[in-house]
Amino acid sequence: MLDIKYIRENKEKVKKATTAKQIDAKVVDKVLELDEKRRELLQEAEGLRAERNIAAKDQNREKGSEIKKKLQKLEPELKEIKEKYVKAMLLVPNPGADDVKVGKDESENEIERKEGKKTKFEFKAKDYLELGEALDMIDVKRAAKVSGARFGYLKGDAALLEFALVQFAFETLAQEDFTPVMPPHLIRLESMQGMGYLEHGGKEDMFVMEKDDLVLVGTSEQSIGPMHKDEVLSDLPKRYVGFSPCYRREAGSYGKDTKGILRVHQFDKVEMFSFTKEEDSDKEHELLLSLEEKLFKSLKIPYQVVKMCTGDLGAPAARKYDLDAWMPGQGKYREVTSTSTCTDFQARRLNIKYQEKGETKFTHTLNGTAFAIGRTIIAIMENYQQKDGSINIPKVLQKWMGKEKITL
Repeated sequence: MLDIKYIRENKEKVKKATTAKQIDAKVVDKVLELDEKRRELLQEAEGLRAERNIAAKDQNREKGSEIKKKLQKLEPELKEIKEKYVKAMLLVPNPGADDVKVGKDESENEIERKEGKKTKFEFKAKDYLELGEALDMIDVKRAAKVSGARFGYLKGDAALLEFALVQFAFETLAQEDFTPVMPPHLIRLESMQGMGYLEHGGKEDMFVMEKDDLVLVGTSEQSIGPMHKDEVLSDLPKRYVGFSPCYRREAGSYGKDTKGILRVHQFDKVEMFSFTKEEDSDKEHELLLSLEEKLFKSLKIPYQVVKMCTGDLGAPAARKYDLDAWMPGQGKYREVTSTSTCTDFQARRLNIKYQEKGETKFTHTLNGTAFAIGRTIIAIMENYQQKDGSINIPKVLQKWMGKEKITL
């Protein structure tokens, strides 16, 4: 949520930023229209209450009764306008940062840089699914029998790789003052709304249990962010690293990556989340990106860093980077992590603040993927495959795997 004062004073700027995120700027006009009406009614109600107090002091019952009737008529109208105003405010997205390119969709994202040489083999590279089925690591056929499309079993060494990645990430991030957390997988719809993911079709990609007023998280950041709702934080930055299953309908991805485990309804993820002071926000964003890069450099997997344009940011993010790993079996880069700064957009909704020099401000919130487990396993399998169908294990993971190679 944006500061209404900022919207009032920067109407055209906010409208332009809203349009840049492919959202109809009429919502900004609606907010200002409702804000003006809300303020008029508030002023009228406050005036009537002041008159009522005077009438009570003067023991003028007739005047008091007259004012009471006016208030009884006015207050339901004020309540209705307030509700409409809040709903409209929730539709205004967080503007893209000044350094973010204006673009309509992912086709206009910018490749910032490439790290590492693309893995090449003297034999025809196999994709992860062929490797995984041959080594009995991935089973999507039985998963389809049990759960339907877009599910998979990680078996044997794939399951061990998952736990090795989780331990490697936690060990690495503990050195950067991240507090480990195992967050709830189900959160209230109110909490999800506070994170800014329900509006603009976001709910369509979630598994929602309306009866219980609960929703399954699509990433652990969605349950870590609301953890400090209605609190005033101290000793910032406050950093968390969470591990959880993630659940997504994959709405809008019909026909994309229907085979295997690259795009599924359920997957596990290690996620970083930071609460910072306003002036430290950009620095923290660069830190999260550097940590994502550090993890993939440690795995020795080639990747590229991509900066999202405004049309591919989503409503809460002001700036976002993706890290795409090279997948030799598929012959392309595929997204494996992302990191976003949401400035104070989420903290305003969740009422999370800090104090500085006697002034109370809203914190800035940032998130970043350490490992999306399934996709990282895919990247390892394809980059470390051998001619005989075996897979070497990255050196940094060998102490948890207890071996150097995966064979049948």
